[in-house]
Amino acid sequence: MQRKHILTGITTAVMIILAVSLHLLYQRYNADRTVKVGFIYISDESTPYTANFLKAQESIRKKFGDKVRLIPLSNIAEGRHDAALNELVNYGCDIIFTTSYGYGETTKEFARQYPNIQFCQATCGNANEGGVVKNYHTFMGAIHEGRYITGVLAGMKLKEFIDNGKLTPEMVKIGYVAAYPYAEVISGYTAFFLGVREIVPQATMVVKYANTWSSYVIEKRIAKELIDEGCIIISQHSDTEGPAVACETVSNRKTVYHVGYNNSMLDIAPTTSLVSSRINWEPYMVAAVEAVIKGKNIEDNVKARIIGNDACGSFAENWVEIIGLNDVITNKNSRNIIRKYTEAFKKGNQEVFRGNYRGVNPEDPSDVIDLRHGYQECKNSSAPSFNYVLDDVIKIERSSEKFGF
Repeated sequence: MQRKHILTGITTAVMIILAVSLHLLYQRYNADRTVKVGFIYISDESTPYTANFLKAQESIRKKFGDKVRLIPLSNIAEGRHDAALNELVNYGCDIIFTTSYGYGETTKEFARQYPNIQFCQATCGNANEGGVVKNYHTFMGAIHEGRYITGVLAGMKLKEFIDNGKLTPEMVKIGYVAAYPYAEVISGYTAFFLGVREIVPQATMVVKYANTWSSYVIEKRIAKELIDEGCIIISQHSDTEGPAVACETVSNRKTVYHVGYNNSMLDIAPTTSLVSSRINWEPYMVAAVEAVIKGKNIEDNVKARIIGNDACGSFAENWVEIIGLNDVITNKNSRNIIRKYTEAFKKGNQEVFRGNYRGVNPEDPSDVIDLRHGYQECKNSSAPSFNYVLDDVIKIERSSEKFGF
């Protein structure tokens, strides 16, 4: 019996030593190996949308140096990205970032096929839908909060004109260049509009869809149409600088201002760009790569609100930013306003989707919402879900078929 106890003790000790040794070898392997990081972009650095992701990519390079090898693939159209995913898999990538909404379903299928690769999908909320795939993750910033603040600043500019007698409240019309009638886009332009309405309750908005994410020509043309229709503020949820350029081009003839997205537009629209908002992708993407390097679970390494395999961050986590404030043409109190609302969002004291409005789901007219009861965006997913067009105050118009200016 005593010999049996001794043998058991020896066996246990050997197993512990083996386990510790394997763990140390694994740590050394992780410390010594180069992690291959793949990126799939719908456009390239010429568009503010992809340029925003490239900033995060550069942060990864600077932070990890020769511990990582970066493999970016640009100008990959939605619906054709399976070939790009295959290419990155064949390169031996350890983690792959896909960065456009339409990539999501295919990327999740690839995650099922390649369980040893981490797949991180931006702007798509399907990580927890249709069965969780352990190595498939989604992430997005709560950009509706940033858009609301830029809407408040746009409203302050409009109020200047009302106070100076250059406009009546009933004349205030905003134009919005929108990519597609997706919930993400509808949520964004509604948040912006409600920010404007906090300052100018009589404001109305016209939305025109480009039905593309990144056509400079179409986006610029639509912005010009909206300006010709009397819109004084132009904003956008589309990927190029076209709307900002349109505003700057006509500013010597018409009063018009621009509110941007993804990047500051000050360089290209110095006399008309008021402010921009953006999602800062760096906190998530750097943390995800670090998790792979250290052999940790991605969600355990990310500072954000985590729901399953989905991560959402806002001002509190530095995932959302107000950038490109034009001190020359915005209200002198604008920086204080930004601080005020930013702190309110951090503390959970500021709502976006609330007011005396009725909204209709464009995909299902029987689905209506009464915003007097409020709507909590990003409650169950990082991807925006508000998909209602507000009656009477937001009008959807078709774009002209004419090209040229």
